Amino acid sequence: MFKKVLLSCLILLLALVSFVYIKQTPAKEKKPYQPNWESLKKYETPEWFCDAKLGIFIHWGPYSVPAFGSEWYPRFMYQDSVIWNGEGEVIRAEPSWVYNHHLETYGHPGEFGYKDFIPMFKAEKFDADEWMDIFEKAGAKYVVPVAEHHDAFAMYNSSITRWNAVNMGPRRDVLKELSEAGKQRGLKIGASSHFAFNWDYFHKKAGFDTADPQFADLYGRQHEPYIPADQEFIDLWWRRTKEIIDNYQPDVLWFDFVLDREEYVPYHPKLAAYYYNKGLEWDKEVVLQNKNFNNFESYPPGTNVLDLERGKLADIGKYPWQTDTSIGKNSWCYVKDWNSKSPNTIVDDLIDVVSKNGNLLLNVGPKADGSIPEDQKEVLFALGDWLATNGKAIYGTRPWKVFGEGPTKVATGHHSEQQNKTLTSKDFRFTSKGNNLYAMSLDWSQDGTYFIKSLGKNSGLLATEKINEITLLSAPGAVQWEQQDDGLFIQIDPEKQGNYACAFEIQLD
Repeated sequence: MFKKVLLSCLILLLALVSFVYIKQTPAKEKKPYQPNWESLKKYETPEWFCDAKLGIFIHWGPYSVPAFGSEWYPRFMYQDSVIWNGEGEVIRAEPSWVYNHHLETYGHPGEFGYKDFIPMFKAEKFDADEWMDIFEKAGAKYVVPVAEHHDAFAMYNSSITRWNAVNMGPRRDVLKELSEAGKQRGLKIGASSHFAFNWDYFHKKAGFDTADPQFADLYGRQHEPYIPADQEFIDLWWRRTKEIIDNYQPDVLWFDFVLDREEYVPYHPKLAAYYYNKGLEWDKEVVLQNKNFNNFESYPPGTNVLDLERGKLADIGKYPWQTDTSIGKNSWCYVKDWNSKSPNTIVDDLIDVVSKNGNLLLNVGPKADGSIPEDQKEVLFALGDWLATNGKAIYGTRPWKVFGEGPTKVATGHHSEQQNKTLTSKDFRFTSKGNNLYAMSLDWSQDGTYFIKSLGKNSGLLATEKINEITLLSAPGAVQWEQQDDGLFIQIDPEKQGNYACAFEIQLD
């Protein structure tokens, strides 16, 4: 008998040692990725990202100085006769309103160009710790500063371009300061690159400073408009991208739409393999994100994280994905006429996205001096207050059998959010964690009653599970409920016991 017990103990000890060894094996000792899709399909989105649910995006740069129009001020200020969109299509043949504003406020773009905003971008009130305190209070788990936008100004210490925040403007390594402040709080820190569009971003016309060769390293070289980027430019993009990866070790690497263009196709697996292997070298799990813009599949599903700009999926995504949107309805960077969304809208967006296996990357636009405007902070703090009460239904959850139910349809795809209507108390979204199902009503019912059809006895969705208890997260206490054939009836105190959406925790057997 003693020998059997001893043998059992040895087997258990061996298993425990093996488990510990496996868990502690450094990531750098795992098999590296090859730059091909067969190898990259082995990538799995990190659990930390799937648990995090909420991130903060930061659009801040010299374009914050004019604080007019949007972060595309650098492009539109040179459109004196024709307005182009990002795909080289003419929107209308007349001077842009930004060009007219620039002419009246600063003068002709040949005399005062975009480069001349850079000395005005002083960031005298920028405090990375203060920013991270705000983001942490908002309930964010990761932060993605814009490392470089289409304007080619690097918000980091670059050895490749002189146009960077250490050499001029703030004269500080913004990305480094944010990374260090975030990591001290246990936040994941990323970086975004929008540089690929610099190839076509600026209108280079004789008489504009954009046509002056001495500034070609900011505005880009002269070329026939909207032809594919040449190898010289792509090599520059690749070197700048590697510099961000190598020097700042971002947990998240986000790319804008131009990465989806055909000339970048050979770099899609090359970029993923390089970045993922760096993650193995750093012994941490990283997340690569891009847009698959215009339905072009840059990355096969599951090999990275799909990002939808100002839009959502219609149903539960097979793989984790992300919505990026701004607090501002009309801009990503700070502008004087910034129009913030309501906290109610953002809470509903977060719930809808999470119920479909997604994360929300919510953008803030600091002023040029480095301060975050009060109206944006109010929205962030309201979101944080809601999560402090209802976060159990969001953080660490996974999609349920269906994402939700209700009469209000949600617009889907890139740039679709303006089509959305306000969600109601009859619109529900579901998440799950362990034996708990979370049912969130997207508004408070005036009479305190809620009816969830998906949770009826005859719905087929709870065929093998029994409801044991239901709790309202914002006001733990008595909740009256009855599971009927055609739905789950819930009755609570009709007096509102929280703001925005309400969340019910349903304990299942």
